[in-house]
Amino acid sequence: MIRAYSVHDVRAAEDAVRQRLADGALMSRAAEGLVQVAEIRLGDGVRVVVLAGAGDNGGDALYAAAHLAGLGHNVALVQTADKVHEGGLRAAVAAGAVAMEWREGEIPDPVRDALADADLVIDGILGIGGRPGLPDHLTRLQERIGDGSYVLAVDLPSGCDPAGMVGSDRLTADETVTFSLLKPVHLLPATQAACGLLTVIDIGVTEPDAPTAERLTYQDAGLLWPVPGPDDDKYSRGVLGSIAGGEHYTGAAVMSVTAAVTAGAGMVRYVGPDAPTALLRQVVPETVFGVGRVQAWAIGSGMDLSDASAEQLSAAREALDSDLPLLLDAGGLDLLEAPRDAPTLLTPHAGELLRLARRLHLTVEGHTGDDGELADDAVRRAPVQVARAVADHLHVTVLLKGSVTVVVPPSASGLPIRSQADGPNWLATAGSGDVLGGLAGALLAAGLSPLDAGSLAALVHGVAADRANPGGPVRALDVAHELGRTVAYLLRTAATDDNEDER
Repeated sequence: MIRAYSVHDVRAAEDAVRQRLADGALMSRAAEGLVQVAEIRLGDGVRVVVLAGAGDNGGDALYAAAHLAGLGHNVALVQTADKVHEGGLRAAVAAGAVAMEWREGEIPDPVRDALADADLVIDGILGIGGRPGLPDHLTRLQERIGDGSYVLAVDLPSGCDPAGMVGSDRLTADETVTFSLLKPVHLLPATQAACGLLTVIDIGVTEPDAPTAERLTYQDAGLLWPVPGPDDDKYSRGVLGSIAGGEHYTGAAVMSVTAAVTAGAGMVRYVGPDAPTALLRQVVPETVFGVGRVQAWAIGSGMDLSDASAEQLSAAREALDSDLPLLLDAGGLDLLEAPRDAPTLLTPHAGELLRLARRLHLTVEGHTGDDGELADDAVRRAPVQVARAVADHLHVTVLLKGSVTVVVPPSASGLPIRSQADGPNWLATAGSGDVLGGLAGALLAAGLSPLDAGSLAALVHGVAADRANPGGPVRALDVAHELGRTVAYLLRTAATDDNEDER
């Protein structure tokens, strides 16, 4: 499990270590780790620009500048704030770094030239104590950096929200080096893309007890996946009820049911009109038709309520009133009006989440328009906050689909947010959400919690997409067909990792 911790908990953990060490020892460890990465990324290059702000990560960057200058690199350090770490500044200048200033206003010519020609730019402007957004004089910094420069951020790219909650003006790094502990900025969708490659340097800080965000690994997938035993049958493995598609969206039913069957559901019961039923009889003959005994329901993929059959609507409303676990996707989201006591997982994309939040008259501070409704860009700029508002209001878990898929439980649960980024960008295609819904529904039917079912489904879905056609376009149905082989691969990988650990 990859875990990230709140800024408050990270600071407390660092302070506990700092009290046991000599003054400056923790910063020295961080600077040494940063230099090791910088040396590797520099390769044959020699020109380094270090951007140093007022915080501790500015100090880390300045001491790294001193090391790199001492190793013979051409180092220019740029002071971007009124104050910087004095000890680090003295060490860098003494080692031969050329000191420059850009504390306000237009960029000075020497700084412009240095940034344009740099082989490596080390971003130490803002750290975890910073607020989202760049200082006014640095808002165009990204375009000042040469196309061939490698941008290495210290702890986080400057301008990113350390809590990972909101998008903002920021630098985009090729790589981010952080120390011992991840922070939410590294895992959550509003900020992860800016971090680039993530490298963690161990400087001896102990993990706190409670993470704020988590990410499942391949080994976690192997541990969480419901593997049947010799005494299991189709009912104990989990029967999923599927209410998906309609006369005009027949493919959604095929993809959702195919995914559930291929992923190992004990049985899938389908409820739907004639056209998708006829298709399923041909392409997924394992399907059982009509209402009956199930352990969970997946409702709504490819279903328009105005086009749904009477049998679908009746079965869906009965499922909503039951105490069975439910997955609601697409059209199924329109059926949910009030909180639900039973385990419930919603799987909207950004547009569906915005419509749902507006229908519920929910707002998020700083992202509400003049009309009192959520702004059009609210989900793009504050995805976790909007998902959390819905989760808290309806007592459900929200899986927000995207290149970084985030699974947000209600605040009252005390559970961490999960995020997964395992799939290729080729996965952004029609029908992929239907596959994800069938997969997650099968896991709910097998007894997993909404948080585990959603995050595990996101991981397996992404890996299956990559394995279906590595490096190229992938159709949703191919992802569905790849799920069984992907599960087997992940189980083998987890078993191999366990054996390596034992040895």
